[in-house]
Amino acid sequence: MSAITEIGVAAGKLWQYLEKNGPSSVTKATADTGLGKNEIQRAIGWLAKEDKLEIELKGRIETISLK
Repeated sequence: MSAITEIGVAAGKLWQYLEKNGPSSVTKATADTGLGKNEIQRAIGWLAKEDKLEIELKGRIETISLK
């Protein structure tokens, strides 16, 4: 599987997780999806580029949710 395909798969996994569970911290989404730190960051980038994410920083906690 190519790197781009792997990032797309991770983005799909993150999107499905957020659709089912609602807003989440990046740390919780990483733990719950089983994606690695790099994978989750790439997935966030992919979804952000497609304008599908809201990213909010509350103090030191970054929360992500679907638009």
